[in-house]
Amino acid sequence: MSANHAVSPLAPKTTPTLPRIAGVKLGVARSGVRYKDRDDVLLAVVPAGATIAGVLTKSKTCSAPVDWCRKNLARGKVRAIVVNAGNANAFTGKVGDKAVEETTRSIAQALGCPRNEVFMASTGVIGQPLDWEKIAAVVPALIKSGKEDAWPAAAAAIMTTDTFPKLATRQAKIGERTVTVNGFLKGSGMIAPDMATMLGFCFTDAKIPGPVLQKLLSDAADKSLNCVTVDGDTSTSDTLLMVATGAARHAPIEEADDPVLVDFKRALDEVLIELAQLLARDGEGATKFVTINVTGASSNGAARKIGLAVANSPLVKTAIAGEDANWGRIVMAVGKSGERADRDKLRISIGGVRITDQGQVVPNYDEAPVAQHIKGSDVVIDIDLGIGRGRATVWTCDLTHGYIDINGSYRS
Repeated sequence: MSANHAVSPLAPKTTPTLPRIAGVKLGVARSGVRYKDRDDVLLAVVPAGATIAGVLTKSKTCSAPVDWCRKNLARGKVRAIVVNAGNANAFTGKVGDKAVEETTRSIAQALGCPRNEVFMASTGVIGQPLDWEKIAAVVPALIKSGKEDAWPAAAAAIMTTDTFPKLATRQAKIGERTVTVNGFLKGSGMIAPDMATMLGFCFTDAKIPGPVLQKLLSDAADKSLNCVTVDGDTSTSDTLLMVATGAARHAPIEEADDPVLVDFKRALDEVLIELAQLLARDGEGATKFVTINVTGASSNGAARKIGLAVANSPLVKTAIAGEDANWGRIVMAVGKSGERADRDKLRISIGGVRITDQGQVVPNYDEAPVAQHIKGSDVVIDIDLGIGRGRATVWTCDLTHGYIDINGSYRS
């Protein structure tokens, strides 16, 4: 749990128990890179022959670990992933590259594997050199502590301003074989992913070649982690990595559109959507979880862009925080999105209550049920553009004074 903040009121009541995935060992340790008296480094060790895929931030000021992952993902091979919290190792120049080089070298030597099969992700403060020697010092402890059931500890070790660990699991059939998809991530602020999420990690025992896994992950991230926003700010460190160990004995898979993968795609989608929603539920200072359903847009991409324009509007988010049914702000946000919209076809509903039609408020509109809905912790906004078949769902949270409190003192 985060040191400074009470658990989000939107946190789920229970944390799922993730099953073991044979050969995936998770170890955590206290390096003291920034935090004291808590685990702040994670090492996931996976069996030789495992494949990896990833989606990374499109930020032009990305971190050194993102550069390292991008360089090595194309090979599709992995033996370990190391993650540290408290320092993003972003905007740290050559010193940042050296920190990645030395950290991955210390792990590769300990495991006896090539350095380019050790992936790295970092989260925390931007612009401060990462003391890699502190991480290298705990590598033996990380390896020794590795367990197949340490999912909760792994999810907790990578948190920064998060107030609860975020985990999800599903099972799927590939042919006659049952496979597992486990995932966990961290993120609470600086969330407007431009590919994936803050830091997210998925593991499966399915046997899927690297290029196929890449296509599956990119498609799944597009409808989950690319549809969530807390504050409209895209991180320098966004990294989503997925490992397939290949332990499950199902028929070989060669193409992403192989019909045998239909159930697996469902499971992966569900894991990433659940994790994306947990990001919004742990938005910094959040008191309300907001779902925005957009239909009738000119394309799915347009629908998502309109949904994000509404979700990122400080005026919409503060109205929801103040429990003010100010639907005019939604009209504003749709209009500024840059996507096709027809004022006279736009229909807006909140909590299932229709508010607008034919370019104006509906006759005899009663605000009372809408105001009541906004007082709850789960708010649903439906927007129908009425011009096409494009649709998307976007998740966000309200914008409260708590967000300012957390980010006004983040470095201190």
